[in-house]
Amino acid sequence: MVRFRISAFSDEYSPNLDEQIEGLLANHVRMTELRNVDGTSVSDLTPAEAAEVRRKLDAHGITVSSIGSPLGKISVTDPMEPHLDKLKNTCELAGVLGTGRIRMFSFYIPDGKYEEYRGEVFDRIGKMLDAADGYGVQLCHENEKGIYGDTPERCAELLAEFPGRLGCVFDPANFVQCGAKPFPDAYELLKTRITYMHIKDALPAGTIVPSGMGVGGVPEILSVLNLTRTGDFVLTVEPHLRVFAGLDKLEAGQAHTALGNAYATASEAFAAAVEHLRWCLPRNSQSL
Repeated sequence: MVRFRISAFSDEYSPNLDEQIEGLLANHVRMTELRNVDGTSVSDLTPAEAAEVRRKLDAHGITVSSIGSPLGKISVTDPMEPHLDKLKNTCELAGVLGTGRIRMFSFYIPDGKYEEYRGEVFDRIGKMLDAADGYGVQLCHENEKGIYGDTPERCAELLAEFPGRLGCVFDPANFVQCGAKPFPDAYELLKTRITYMHIKDALPAGTIVPSGMGVGGVPEILSVLNLTRTGDFVLTVEPHLRVFAGLDKLEAGQAHTALGNAYATASEAFAAAVEHLRWCLPRNSQSL
């Protein structure tokens, strides 16, 4: 049986690291996928700054599940060398922060010309993997609308091109936004290659909602994982829920009827996202 490890993008609680730590502890989450710290992308930190982040996290018993980097989130026609420099810095920071994983993307494709740029995408990712291998770090590709690996089929292409080297971050909501069906279609195609998941759900039109309230199949996927996987499996909560400044002035019933996925504060949205994930976990599952 699998043991689910709950992580979260703590920068959605607050941009401030100390407050991120408070938010994680308040919601009983002991892992974070670090993305931004005090307004700076983790990939742009210096080793000394990363060491201070690690010191604060260690003091509260919080570990880093992965670095939520922006690597690969540029146009496939943009210069690559500066991006490789950023990758190498991020790999060094991963060692400082105590994680062996870096989330990355497969480049925005101009005008939907996926086939035309396929070779360039593969070449770039190959160079990124070569660099990461030198640091003993695993790059994990996330599906996202507009990049090469946005659909389940193109994600499968990438993973087949780099077998055993490129990890897979499965994001149900991002698949919904690309017109794909996360479960069972995308899951069945990618199930043996999924490294970890981002917990985010969406309505058919693409609006992000708490997990279990959309068509992302989050409860179904977790049920299957619970039966088919063993060992630890990371679930990173990525709220992406709207914070509506005037919500507190509306009556509670009105607020959610009118706005659906909106919350009065970022802390409320974060708490709701974590709580909904826990509701989606199979009853007999183990989680930490």
